[in-house]
Amino acid sequence: MAARTSPLSLGAPPARREALARRVRLLVAATIAYNVVEAVVALTAGTLASSTALIGFGLDSVIEVSSAAAVAWQFSARDHAVREERERTTLRIIAVSFFALAAYVGIDAVRALVGDGEPEHSVPGIVIAALSLAVMPFLSAAQRRAGRELGSASAVADSRQTLLCTYLSAVLLVGLVLHAAVGWSWADPVAALVIAAIAVKEGRDAWQGKGCCAPSAPVGASPDTADEESAGCGCSPGCACCADAGAAR
Repeated sequence: MAARTSPLSLGAPPARREALARRVRLLVAATIAYNVVEAVVALTAGTLASSTALIGFGLDSVIEVSSAAAVAWQFSARDHAVREERERTTLRIIAVSFFALAAYVGIDAVRALVGDGEPEHSVPGIVIAALSLAVMPFLSAAQRRAGRELGSASAVADSRQTLLCTYLSAVLLVGLVLHAAVGWSWADPVAALVIAAIAVKEGRDAWQGKGCCAPSAPVGASPDTADEESAGCGCSPGCACCADAGAAR
């Protein structure tokens, strides 16, 4: 019987893999740095305004740091084989981070809906939500492209958590603006419940390893070509990378 080949070993040649690994490390470092700032601003502004939504957003940033730190730990290994061995552990850490985020956001949203307290308006909260909405999609897309080409399910899963932060930023921004403009304090927690459901799905996919496999496109092929040939890369049904590629087309 032929030996089982790791998905991480099917894609780019060693030199390209190392370049992609360096790119992932830089993107993860940028994500961690930004989320630390985001957490400090959101938690401070949320405490001052008694805003459960802002506090929840700040705690989401803390959870994102833990997810990104897990990927940083995986890619801190210079040896490709060691990175492969750390893949499953990293995916489990990311999955647990998703579940923790879903639990907190869901509980916090219900508390906000049934609570009697009325949060104050927060200009710093609106600013940090708008900034995150502008920054996070680029970080997520760049890491997802590198992770897909590298064949790293954990890098793709972490990019999806960064993308979830984009959704949360949009939800938070809409909620804060509606609350400030027309007094609809319920808008944010209702949308947050939808985000919690998305987080549960992403956590389940990460736990099951539905992240990415290396495309079988020829060496030097363009990313578009790799996307077109992802159907033949040996992905399991429901592979997030192939699903993303199909949606893009």
